[in-house]
Amino acid sequence: MTDHNRLWQIRAGATAVAAIALVAGCASKGGGSATGPSGGAPGKALVIGASVSLTGDFSDSGKAVQRGYQLWADTMNAKGGILGRKVQLKIVNDASSPSQVVTNYQNLINKDHVDLTFGPFSTLLTIPASQVAKRYGYAFLAPAGGGPKVFAQKLNNFFFVQPAPTTQSGDVFAAYILSLPADQRPKTAAYAELDDPFAAPIAENIRQKFEAAGIKTVYKQVYPSETADLSPVMGAIAAKHPDVIVGGTQNQDAYGQIKSLVQLKFSPKFMFQSNGANSPLEYPDKVGRANTEGVISAADWFPGSTAAGSADFTAVYIKKYGGTAQSVDDSSAEAYATGQLIEAVAAKTHKIDNATIISSLHSGSWPTLLGNLSWSSDGAPNGEFNLVQWQKGKLVPIYPASVSQATPEAPKPNWGG
Repeated sequence: MTDHNRLWQIRAGATAVAAIALVAGCASKGGGSATGPSGGAPGKALVIGASVSLTGDFSDSGKAVQRGYQLWADTMNAKGGILGRKVQLKIVNDASSPSQVVTNYQNLINKDHVDLTFGPFSTLLTIPASQVAKRYGYAFLAPAGGGPKVFAQKLNNFFFVQPAPTTQSGDVFAAYILSLPADQRPKTAAYAELDDPFAAPIAENIRQKFEAAGIKTVYKQVYPSETADLSPVMGAIAAKHPDVIVGGTQNQDAYGQIKSLVQLKFSPKFMFQSNGANSPLEYPDKVGRANTEGVISAADWFPGSTAAGSADFTAVYIKKYGGTAQSVDDSSAEAYATGQLIEAVAAKTHKIDNATIISSLHSGSWPTLLGNLSWSSDGAPNGEFNLVQWQKGKLVPIYPASVSQATPEAPKPNWGG
């Protein structure tokens, strides 16, 4: 990311705060419904609005979210819709901007009068977007954006559609490492963390667990989001020769970390990245397929999953978008699961209004292709992620045993091998 883009993000964040205040003022003057729409008569389209990053920093993942939303809508319409109503998506581009996402949801609710809202991509955008939805009484189901600050809002209308908060996605890696016999565990660790509300907390959570178990921290660096060259950070890490490197990453810096380590010819025994490495489509292209071997990440969906609707999702995804099961992005699966929840609530209650969705999802557990999901009052899910590893050019689940499809590969092979 360039310095210009970073400055733009800072200004955009400030504008978002002002925009939220404007939304609040409009609502207090009767600009929107206090309870949200109650649905509509059978035969009338069920309009679902979503702001998605089709351009900007989050566009790769944003487009994957769009594919998942659209695939679910197409699947439902092929079945006749929901409660006799065809699903109509209204997706607008937020350009990865916090201020634009506020404007988009305000317009979707007050001008377009959508029946329901689905969330954007990233914590940065989900925080202001969820506040708009709360102001107008809309349920807000988000397939991404599960950083700590989202749940700190304590919004009862918000539901993060993943198995656990994102800061806990690294817990499964810590659990795997600490499950190894003492003579196989790493003795030293280094941490390279993007200054990001999603990425850094994941690495920090792992660090705390490792240090408590006696794994020594030999290096830690938090780098700004505009950092284009990660070779100084990774060079400092390589000089310490840690057994394990934990990358608190988004996509672009994840690629940069690996490229730097390859150039430095330093390969740790274990390599974990919170994001980027869990993209079956983008990662091999960005870092070189031979350099993926043994890299570990966390995921909530994987090809071959037996969770509810996963096989059908995979089949229709390949039919519509091409590729193979290995090329399906997690973000598409998460977006599809968001729709599954709406479908499930309608099937159980025979209603499709916001109040019913909110109260229903706070009761019991709901099957999706990500597994059975349930939430705390603040929208934080109560489950856990899976650990996946690159083996022979594919991402495969390796831990816990209940989902494992392969034996973990340790230590990680050298780059290119």
